[in-house]
Amino acid sequence: MGCGCIFALFAAFTPRLALLFLWIVTPLVTSAFDTFIVPLLGFLFLPFTTLIFVIVYNPGVGLVGWDWLWIMLALIIDLGSYAGSAYTNQDKIPGATQATTSTKSKSSKKEE
Repeated sequence: MGCGCIFALFAAFTPRLALLFLWIVTPLVTSAFDTFIVPLLGFLFLPFTTLIFVIVYNPGVGLVGWDWLWIMLALIIDLGSYAGSAYTNQDKIPGATQATTSTKSKSSKKEE
């Protein structure tokens, strides 16, 4: 497989498409998971974590040592994506309060 760097760039920008590609073309996903539901849920909710799990999983051995570091980093990236989206769209959520800096500036203007 001489196109590892191209796949790495592809996976960094679109982890769901990269995971789908791995699922269709290689047996890595089926060897990493026993059931169909776990990789499907990972595809929907934690795509980067699932992709990294599939890549670092060693059949017969599982995850050992530094593999868990990559899984934790991928989980932080996935959760950071959700947190960033929630923070950016907080003004569109009914009943949500504004960021603390904007509420402080509003309250200080009212006191003056």
